Amino acid sequence: MTFGRALVAAVALVLAGCAAAVPAGRDLVPEVLAEIPHDPSAFTQGFEIADGALYEGTGLAGRSELRELDPATGAVRRAVPLPRALFGEGITVVDDRIWQLTWQDGVALEWDRATFTLLREVPLDGEGWGLCRDGDRLVRSDGTDRLRFHDPATFAETGAVAVTLDGAPVTELNELECVDGEVWANVWRTDRIVRIDPADGRVTGVLDAAGLLDPARRAGTDVLNGIAAVGDGEFLLTGKFWPATFRVRPVPAPGS
Repeated sequence: MTFGRALVAAVALVLAGCAAAVPAGRDLVPEVLAEIPHDPSAFTQGFEIADGALYEGTGLAGRSELRELDPATGAVRRAVPLPRALFGEGITVVDDRIWQLTWQDGVALEWDRATFTLLREVPLDGEGWGLCRDGDRLVRSDGTDRLRFHDPATFAETGAVAVTLDGAPVTELNELECVDGEVWANVWRTDRIVRIDPADGRVTGVLDAAGLLDPARRAGTDVLNGIAAVGDGEFLLTGKFWPATFRVRPVPAPGS
């Protein structure tokens, strides 16, 4: 979530519960299945697949966009800038619409999915970081230890839950992906992705994604920050200013 292009120190550790074909062990690592290009100018804030299209929200004031990508090649099919130099954040698809957060601008944007026409702006309390759809509600992160729930039609906030790992708060939750009733969240300034039970906020797993980019390609990039569920327990992972997206399957960490 920050402007800088800091080289992020790799961090690791902890658990993972289960969904679909994802294993049930505590500690997971990504098995890389494929690599596709990613626009290295994209400050990735949201990443989601729907109906054969990969949608991406990018950030930075004056450079933020909503994009549709080809999930097989990473090519940008279409893009639209955010109005008034808003700082874009997480996105999620809701049927024929796309919701997109802004960071500190106090609004969420509702787009027409077919035309990328901005339909409306609604007030947003607090910061916007990550966003995903969990059934009949949206889940938002705001940089704290909380996940906040929103109505998918009105964007009204309907509740919240504090996220904990072994009883301790987990803060700086960033880009989100909702999968089979669980929430996967990038942890800002780390290479960890935590899996959360949104019923009680308990972290049920951690994917250590350090090392996806080798040191040479990691130079000049920013943090891991993009999770898109492909299906069958597979994900696309990327980051801000990353030159590549990785198709991965979480597998048990060695020795776990």
